[in-house]
Amino acid sequence: MISAELGKQLESYIQQLVDTGRYGSKSEVLREGVRLVQDRETRLAALDASIMRGIADADAGRTKPASNVFDRLEAKYSAMADKAENPA
Repeated sequence: MISAELGKQLESYIQQLVDTGRYGSKSEVLREGVRLVQDRETRLAALDASIMRGIADADAGRTKPASNVFDRLEAKYSAMADKAENPA
């Protein structure tokens, strides 16, 4: 069993969640909080891995100049706008 001092403000908030019926017990509130932290940490790890892949790609020269990407996007969205203004 884990015991933690949360402080008056958090303990009051947890009690409010239980009192209003949102959660059945203080333990349910804390389990949900830990699950949310776990989910956030998983997403942050995935983001870190993605950033590291991007850095590795840049270091290996597997990139395109931003101007090329912007030109392609501008052409794509201009064509979409033209199509919306002049439907077939």
